[in-house]
Parts: sequence; structure tokens; C-alpha cells
Amino acid sequence: MDLWMYEKELYKKNINLIGGVDEAGRGPLVGNVVAACCVLPKDFVLDGLTDSKKLSEKKREKFYDYIIKNSLAYGIGEVTPEEIDKINIYEASRKAMMIAIKQVQDKLNLEHVLTDAMPLPDLDIPHTPIIKGDAKSISIAAASVIAKVTRDREMYELDKKYPLYGYGKHKGYPTKKHIEAINKYGLIDGYRKTYGPVKEVLEMGNK
Repeated sequence: MDLWMYEKELYKKNINLIGGVDEAGRGPLVGNVVAACCVLPKDFVLDGLTDSKKLSEKKREKFYDYIIKNSLAYGIGEVTPEEIDKINIYEASRKAMMIAIKQVQDKLNLEHVLTDAMPLPDLDIPHTPIIKGDAKSISIAAASVIAKVTRDREMYELDKKYPLYGYGKHKGYPTKKHIEAINKYGLIDGYRKTYGPVKEVLEMGNK
């Protein structure tokens, strides 16, 4: 599949400054949801770039550095667990995307945005939600790498502070070992209290 397909269609209409947007961290029990917006030059080349979840961690890190260095602009938006609990993860993901897009708009005049499936009704420029966009659009794929690496690095920092929880391995997702850890050691700050496994620990503590 041509990862430039959506971008090329826009280039034909003389729309050249295109932001790809994706998020990372909807499923984890702990930490921020992170979104990125990335604008690539027309001559950008990075063999093997695709949906960040399909890349090895080593390759993601390498691609991240290359994308950051060679993009025309990028932005990173984050929404905290406290706000996720207030507005739900879907709306929090949308808000993180809007923050990332605003950062890019402050740097250049974005003409169109491609998102990974997410409609953005409050966005004041044209945008196209693409189902599985991180595997279909080069711009969204680049954004997915930025978002994923940014969030993973935050989990590694958390792992340094709380090594018993295994954040460096499971990245906050509800694995068996993660559930065992929070049942054994309790909850640190930064957990999403509306998420099922976290609610169960809180309920046990209140009994």
C-alpha cells in the first residue's frame, strides 16, 4: 500500500501542509494519554515506517529521532489521568490531539489534518478521519511513533521511581503481572480510577 496515498490526493489540490495525528495510551491503567501531530516534507523517506505498534521498540526509537529531526513541525499533547477520569478516555484522546495540533498551528499554517479514526468537530481546519490510519498514511504513522515513544519514555521514568510495579515492561497496560502488583503494593498517584482493575483495588481498600 502507498502510505502517501492520502497526502498525494491533497497535494493535487494544492494542499501542502498536512498534519498527521495519532494517540498512544488509551488502554493503560496509569499515566497520561499522549497524542502527536506531525507535518512531513514531500521528500520525506523512511523505509519501514508504519503503525508504531507493529515496530520493534528499538526501531521506534530510531525512527522517532529521524522523524523529529526531519519533520517540518510536530506537536505533543497530553491529558492527565485525573482528566481522563472526568471526561472519559475517548474525549481525553480527542483533547490531547487538539493540543498537539494547536502546537503545530502555532508554528505553521496547517491546511489539513489526517487523524487515526478520530473525528475532531472543534477543529477549525478541514480534517479526514481514516480508519487504521496509522497503517495507511505516512503522516499518521509518523505521529504514532512520536506519541508511542513519548509515552513509553514516561513509563520508563515511572519504572525508575517504582521498580516493583514493572512499568518498564508492561507500559501501564493491564497485564497479569501489573494487576498482581497493584493488588500487592497498592496504587501510586497517576492511576485512572474509572478503569475496572483500578476500581477493584480501590473497592478492596474501602472494605
